[in-house]
Amino acid sequence: MKINFPITLTAADSRKRTISGTIVTWGERGNTSAGATVFEKGSIDFSKPVKLLLEHDRTRPIGKLMDITADDAGIEATFKIAGTIAGDDSLLEAAEGLRDGFSVGVMVDDWKNKDGVMSISAAKLIEVSLVTDPAIDSARVADVAATETPTENSEATAEDQTTQEDKVSDITSDAPIATEAVEAAKSEPVVVVAAQSVAYTKPRSPITNKATYLEHSVRAALGSDESRQYVMAADTTSTVAGLIPTPQSTEIINGLSNGDRGAIDAISRGALPASGMTFEIPKITAVPTVGEEAEAAAIDTTDMTSSFVTVNVKKFAGGQTFSVELLDRSSPAFFDELVRQMEFAYAKETDKYVANQIISSGLIATTAQDNTAAGLLGYAAQAAQLVYSNSLGFARNIVVSPEQWANIMGYNDSGRPIYNASQPQNAGGQVGPQSLRGNVAGLDLYVSRSLSALTYTTGDGSMFVINPESYTWYESPRLSLRSDITATGQVSVAYYGYGALATKVANGSVHFNKN
Repeated sequence: MKINFPITLTAADSRKRTISGTIVTWGERGNTSAGATVFEKGSIDFSKPVKLLLEHDRTRPIGKLMDITADDAGIEATFKIAGTIAGDDSLLEAAEGLRDGFSVGVMVDDWKNKDGVMSISAAKLIEVSLVTDPAIDSARVADVAATETPTENSEATAEDQTTQEDKVSDITSDAPIATEAVEAAKSEPVVVVAAQSVAYTKPRSPITNKATYLEHSVRAALGSDESRQYVMAADTTSTVAGLIPTPQSTEIINGLSNGDRGAIDAISRGALPASGMTFEIPKITAVPTVGEEAEAAAIDTTDMTSSFVTVNVKKFAGGQTFSVELLDRSSPAFFDELVRQMEFAYAKETDKYVANQIISSGLIATTAQDNTAAGLLGYAAQAAQLVYSNSLGFARNIVVSPEQWANIMGYNDSGRPIYNASQPQNAGGQVGPQSLRGNVAGLDLYVSRSLSALTYTTGDGSMFVINPESYTWYESPRLSLRSDITATGQVSVAYYGYGALATKVANGSVHFNKN
């Protein structure tokens, strides 16, 4: 059970920037939201150092423990206050009796209910807070040291101290803790805090206009506690016109490009050789034969021959030119987003190149088909046969334009979807609006925007069935090149890469022939 138990400050030293006082008084009853509570003598383990917080807010530390001792009366502690705005305000508030109470946060290990009073016999100290109203009246600041220069009237008279003590409200209560509540506390953590003031003093902030607001907003984002306090306390009401800035999200909207490459994904892939603008792949041009021979007849021989397929390496590149001010003074996200967008452009161009080469080198279906559900099945069957006959490999993939993708999703049997029903009676595959991948007539479907870009929408060439081993795309890693233009103070960035499409079997693809 965790209990935040307010105790009182006794002093703050302005010169040494310290605050000292009694944080716990043994046997003195204090009132918390759980009822009356008492710490037995020696019941708190303070072997681990703790921080001094403001009103039990872990996000607002103002100092750290310097010295702590326990005697027969209670626990005395001294805290070193940080040189922050919040720390300065805390020293001033403690010295003037505005926020002069200590409150301890403990993890309770053992306690008993004695006549309605929670009597704590074992606990661990986890934090101490500077508060306005302590639960234990005697837990107050004894000494404040806040500045390097001694202040006038630093020694308070006995009459002043008596007056200050009279201002402390008596929050001791005799209300017993209900037995049911005590028993329930054994099963789950309970946080008990003393009532806090409705208002508290804000740190003094120098923010008075847009410029200082922007300055300290940036410094706060970089980790400055002082600037964070300034921003929190800034007057952002209509009394300072124009101070509230228009926020900008880090999200970037892009409906113009992406990294999809349907045509390339539908074929095989390979690593581009490290050098050269061409390379060669051996290709068998004649194979040995075996025939039925008569007894004692000569054996016919056919030698295996081969040649080379020459593959040309192409460069795909794009560039951007922008001012050096934009690079140096803008958000770091600018350059990352620029590279990402150039990668999208690279993906679009390379996929279009591959799609064009496949359609140019492949076959066209010999029988024209209507652009219907029945026509699609007829085309897929014919294309599979032609691919196998010419490449001796199976057609495994079909690449379609976005327009044909839409057509396929709309194919139906008397209103019953054929390719996107959840429980179809006559399923011909699975094609859905939430994925560019699917299955049509046993072929893996890929959607490529490149077919639309090459004017293949719903007519000839708007689909092709392919043996992926007939074509291989070889590609290098993407590279970037930056150069500074001294005369204009601009920066030029090139983004480029090398790729090569090897057409291993020219007739390993068959594209659509519309009726």
